[in-house]
Amino acid sequence: MVSKYPFKKVVVSTGLGKMSQLGDFDKTLYPAVAKALAQITGQKVQDRPAKKSVAGFKLREGTIIGLRATLRRARAHQFLNKLINIVIPRIRDFHGIKLNNIDENGNLNFGIKEHTVFPEIVLEDSKVDFGLQVTLVPQEPMEKEDAIKFYRDLGIPLEKETAEGK
Repeated sequence: MVSKYPFKKVVVSTGLGKMSQLGDFDKTLYPAVAKALAQITGQKVQDRPAKKSVAGFKLREGTIIGLRATLRRARAHQFLNKLINIVIPRIRDFHGIKLNNIDENGNLNFGIKEHTVFPEIVLEDSKVDFGLQVTLVPQEPMEKEDAIKFYRDLGIPLEKETAEGK
């Protein structure tokens, strides 16, 4: 069966990193990041706890170290449309997504340094600044060359190939 949606899923995630070490993390920072990510994706976000303790990072097992939202079908399609047409043109000094960001299965991974480029975020109300990681997983695994053509056909702005880059 061929799906009318080209992606199995779109995963939007963010790491909380050193933010979780701050004293007001549980009361102000965590809810602000979770609310902003929920506004961006249009659905509730999922907590990502640490799998094991690491003393060097002052990290305990079970501590929330990230948030993610997995978008499927219509929501993934809407998010991708917003990303291509509104968000990416608002990114400063953007020259295209690097071709190295496509893995051997055809998945595209890229980061956005500031969440404020999304139209849902009001700059005056934003208490904390964070970045996002976006992963696009196509319906079927594909070779890298096929994936590059697939993403270009969808309108995703990939960087230009150079003679020495091949």
